[in-house]
Amino acid sequence: MAAIYQAVHRRASSLFCRLHSTYVRKMRYLNELKEDDSLCRQAQTSGTFYLFHNLFPFLQKVGNKYLVPQLSAAEMKTILEKFKETEQWIEKSVLIGCSDEHVPHFAVDLGALEKSVIESELKGAFTDLQKALFIVDEKDSSVLASAQSLLRWHDSHQYCSKSGQPTQKNVAGSKRVCHASGITYYPQTSPVVITLVSDGSRCLLSRQPSFPPGMFSALSGFCDVGENVEETVRREVAEEVGLEVESLRYSASQHWPFPSSCLMIACHALVRAQQTEISMNSQELEAARWFGLEEVVEGLKREPRSSKQDNGVTSSLQFYQNYKSSKQKPPKLLKAKSVLQRGQHQTAISLILRYIDLQSHF
Repeated sequence: MAAIYQAVHRRASSLFCRLHSTYVRKMRYLNELKEDDSLCRQAQTSGTFYLFHNLFPFLQKVGNKYLVPQLSAAEMKTILEKFKETEQWIEKSVLIGCSDEHVPHFAVDLGALEKSVIESELKGAFTDLQKALFIVDEKDSSVLASAQSLLRWHDSHQYCSKSGQPTQKNVAGSKRVCHASGITYYPQTSPVVITLVSDGSRCLLSRQPSFPPGMFSALSGFCDVGENVEETVRREVAEEVGLEVESLRYSASQHWPFPSSCLMIACHALVRAQQTEISMNSQELEAARWFGLEEVVEGLKREPRSSKQDNGVTSSLQFYQNYKSSKQKPPKLLKAKSVLQRGQHQTAISLILRYIDLQSHF
């Protein structure tokens, strides 16, 4: 009888915790806002807003830090009243999250309004997202990346691909509907694998012609239709460097907003130590070679060069090659992490750090 009581008590306690979990309540609240237009419209009056202008997020510099301001509904109204179009722009906002206290967060692109007026009024600047991600903190960078991806999706899906008629978004911006064809469109993301190949003692890194000088990264590529992650990893490694993957394991994933909305799926792949001769695909890569553990560690220690490419794009997946030899003992993972200023954006670096950590134990 006591055992039955304990089992019931544990089950009731578990259910109570789930029902009162901050995360669960927040997710359910967000789902309600997505499904209920009137509730979401009401939430807009008490929510906060992130501003964009032609997909450039608005930042403010305070001292040496760059902040991402959240405007209240009243502050938004004050700004928009200068253009006499308050209701129109509030309706164009999209829901991007909420606080633990259920304060909803929205993003809105004011691209059709005069940028200089907004910047002057709010004492800040609209900044290229690829730059913004490296100068704001980790939490804000994630929010900006997600918000821009959703705003970009709405901008490119204003018409139905079947009927050619305009689509209409729901208030939250979680979908668009074509009433002529009856099709409902949902925001999509493209899966991309990024793979660190190893032969057991070395890792393989490559560079593309568009990379800044000296920059190497893990192999990456989009998943083809019908492929699973394992098939994509094997195909990409075979296509780009002519090696056959013997085994692989999943490591982590990260949203990445470029060139549109991508889900980067990071994996470690192992090839046979007896079959490591690289046959590089010169149409996709400029260079590819094996790096030893100490060389990788020294590369991570190196002060990075400017990561601005000719077209102004800043790459987040950076490995700077170092040709200097080192006799120092390879550092552990945490020490290696400390030399990276923007590690949270660097899926390739995370793979390399994991490789260092594993190799350092042998």
